[in-house]
Amino acid sequence: MSVAPYVSSPEEVVRKMLDMAQLRRGEVLYDLGCGDGRIVMIAARDYMARATGVELREDLSAAAREQLKRLDLEGRAQIIQGNLFEVDISKADVVTLYLTSSANERLKPKLAEELRPNSRVVSHDFSITGWKPSEVSEEPRGHTIYLYRVGSL
Repeated sequence: MSVAPYVSSPEEVVRKMLDMAQLRRGEVLYDLGCGDGRIVMIAARDYMARATGVELREDLSAAAREQLKRLDLEGRAQIIQGNLFEVDISKADVVTLYLTSSANERLKPKLAEELRPNSRVVSHDFSITGWKPSEVSEEPRGHTIYLYRVGSL
């Protein structure tokens, strides 16, 4: 049961998302609905984070795992083929999303329950209804990025 179509985030949007989240070396990032794994790879390689992607589609998760292997990132990053609603995200410092408004709405209770205070949630193009973003960035090519800080929602 997919909650969003696969559409990859442009690399400049990924970097803006991670910069807005102020992702730091050693922090834990989860990308829910990670698709090709590009957020996970950039977070692990360029930000030195410990990154996990969760992807329902077997073909996408397998390809992302192969890419992690090629980039020699397996020690800092992993891709889980599974349902994002069933994965424990309680250790996350940052969660990234590029889902739909309805998927974000369904995910909201999980985020509120499992994430610790001061964790950051960054959503590409789709806000989380009822939550007040601490920052919104309108990107030149029509992308919008929403940053939420758990504890100040």
